[in-house]
Formats: sequence, structure tokens, C-alpha cells
Amino acid sequence: MGVIRIAAAAAHFGRDLDFDLGRIGKLIADARASAADLLVLPDAALGGYLADLRHPDPAALPPALKPDDPLIEHIAALARDMVVCVGYCEADGDDRYNAAVCVTGDGVLGRHRKVHLPAAEVTAYRAGDTFAAFDTPVGRIGMLIDYDKTFPESARTLAIGGAQIVACLSAWPASITNQAPKLNQDRQSRLFDLYDCARAAENQIVVVSSNQTGAMGGMRFLGQAKVVGPAGNILARTWAKAGLAVAELDVAAEIAAARRVLHHLDERRPDTYEGM
Repeated sequence: MGVIRIAAAAAHFGRDLDFDLGRIGKLIADARASAADLLVLPDAALGGYLADLRHPDPAALPPALKPDDPLIEHIAALARDMVVCVGYCEADGDDRYNAAVCVTGDGVLGRHRKVHLPAAEVTAYRAGDTFAAFDTPVGRIGMLIDYDKTFPESARTLAIGGAQIVACLSAWPASITNQAPKLNQDRQSRLFDLYDCARAAENQIVVVSSNQTGAMGGMRFLGQAKVVGPAGNILARTWAKAGLAVAELDVAAEIAAARRVLHHLDERRPDTYEGM
């Protein structure tokens, strides 16, 4: 593929689907103006995230969309030749999933349902059960949602499956039990960055981390969208503000350089990992 430009978005989204679609269109246009080949939008960009992670109100959940909903088709049309990852609440019969879809103008390239559900999210969503990498015009990609990236096995499974880029779509809030006066001092702010860099470095891959900003109910979202290189180095970031973090790199060359002497995936010893 050679050199590509990658954009990670930090932005606010809520229950108004028309507003959300307009914001997605603006972010796609901004990414196109930056010559981005890949744009990763936040989790729950269509319909917003939960307003309360401890006691979600069943009457105020995000709207659930079918996998072939016209809104997803519209985003694919807006994407044209760009690869775009976006999060939404997916309906499957009576079940709801926190989900992500990766599209271009040619249609759907890949899907993911969030596997790891924190706190009371289990009362709002069912858990997914797979991690799968897939091919795209910008290389082989895998997707994680929010809490998935807390678990090293998630990104490792995608890397073993050949993913060179892992898109981490988040609606990641500040601590709900011990909020700091400033977001950059918050415990969850530190962990969000730590997980992004660790998942990239331990697998020697590129991590593209998006996140929501603003507030939903009692939740304050961190922003901190970023592109992380395979050495765990942050190549571009938004900090807490809304916007795009854009980085230009030759993904295959960067990964090859990171793995030139130490190749973590090849040097694993699965036979010694008891209980795995």
C-alpha cells in the first residue's frame, strides 16, 4: 500500500440521528480535506452512548439499527474511496449489541460486536463473541470497541489474524467513581492512553484510537483520539478537544522496522501460557 494518511476522530454524538449523521459527514469531509485514506470515528457515533454506566435507563437507550440500515449505507456513500469505521447500536431481533462497521463506497468491509461489557452495560447490550481481522484498501484491519482494549488478548487475537492496523472505537468516560477536577488528571484518562500505547507496542502494530467528547447524562467523555505507531509512539493526537488526529506513515514499513530484531508474535510461547 505504501504511505497512507490515517485520521482518528474525537467528537460528541447524541440521540439525534440527523445531527449525528451531519457531524459524521463533516468529519468525513474534514478527513478528506486532510487527504486521509482511513478515518476511525468514535463508538456510538450513530445514536450516542449510554447516559449512565451503572444504572442504564431501559427507556433511554440508543436507537438500535439493523446491520443494513440506510444510515450505514449513507455513510458508505459519503466515504467514497475512504475507509471509514463507525460505531452504532446494532439490532439483531430482540438483542442489542454495541457494534462497529467498517465501510467504503463499495460497501461493508468488516464488522465487530463489543465482546467485553463493563459495569451494567450487560443490562443494555449482549456481548459479541469474536475478534476478526479483514482486508481493506489500506491494509488488513481489526476493530475493538471501548473496554475490549483493556484486555491484551483482544488486540493480540487481531494481530495474530494478520491485522496491521487496529481501530479502537470508544465512548470512554472519565472515572465515574472518583472524578478528577481536570480531565487530564483523571485515572481513566491515564489508562486510556496507556492501553492505546501498550496494545500497539506489544503487538508491533498501528493503533488508531477514536473517542467521544462532551457529556451524556452523568458521563464526561475524554476525547484523546490518537494514532499510535508500532513502537508505542504517539504520532498524532487531539488531547481532550474535539477534532482529528492525522498521521502519515508507511504502515508495512513501520511494522517491519519494529519487528526487525524483536518479533513479538513469532517469539510467543503459547505452550507455556497455562490456562490460555
